[in-house]
Amino acid sequence: MDVRAAMTFTFALLALLAPASDAQAAPPVSHLAADTEARWVPFELTASNQIRFRTLLNGRWVDAILDTGVSDTAVSARFARTAGMKPLVPGQADAIGGSVTLNWGAVDRVEVGGLVRPGGRIAIIDADPRVTGPVPVDLFVGADLLAAHALEIDYDAQRFRLLPSGRMPFRGVTAPLRLAGPAGLYLSEMDLGGRRHRPMIVDTGDGSMVTLTRTAWRGIEQSGGTVTTAIAWGLGGQVESEVTIVPALRIAALPANEIELRIEPDTGFPGRKGAAGRLGGGLLRRHRVLLDPGAGRMILAPA
Repeated sequence: MDVRAAMTFTFALLALLAPASDAQAAPPVSHLAADTEARWVPFELTASNQIRFRTLLNGRWVDAILDTGVSDTAVSARFARTAGMKPLVPGQADAIGGSVTLNWGAVDRVEVGGLVRPGGRIAIIDADPRVTGPVPVDLFVGADLLAAHALEIDYDAQRFRLLPSGRMPFRGVTAPLRLAGPAGLYLSEMDLGGRRHRPMIVDTGDGSMVTLTRTAWRGIEQSGGTVTTAIAWGLGGQVESEVTIVPALRIAALPANEIELRIEPDTGFPGRKGAAGRLGGGLLRRHRVLLDPGAGRMILAPA
């Protein structure tokens, strides 16, 4: 194993949580503020290309990760204990790296930029620090909060905002984007090796660039260079994959060059979800991004 490659990806991946039985929580009703367009949220990119920011949970400031790969917003067990959030219903989640044991609890109020959601459920998890790095993260903001709206991420200015679905705040290349399955996966597509790969999970919490399943990679191996191995960590545990560099791929009409590509076994997370792979934050950060599954589109403009 190439140790240098393993170190590169140690903190790269987050999990996707699968829905379980409802906790005893007030029905969630989220809304956007009238001035949501002005409510940019500043963020910093972690060493693993994850979007880290500060926001309010139950009236307390927390460090959070913006993660479209998480279907249900999750809070750390450490914060839940401190804030008196009681675990109500046990459950299991399918995650990058394997299965995750969790508890469902009730949340009073979540605020992200111009979005406010009072009530609802939240997953309580023990987050391995190898997933997010040395500084603790207490909140993983997922698709249950984000997917009803348009999410604009300005990587150059390191800020994001939530807009009503249908808005088009900048011009760029448009690719299809949809939600699928009970897990609320963000799904798009790409072209590589003369082949269209779909569906591709769009995951802002995955710090790598592009991941393909072994089946999706089969037959286009000539598209890459030397292959090495790497280790990453998801909420479900350790993930071992192969890594290569592909000179170019395309998302809709937009080319991307010198892409670090991971190849995972078909038993990995994308394969278990019937996807060809993932588009991660390492690639998205090269662009200004709009994710609007309600309008059926992802818009990318080169940064």
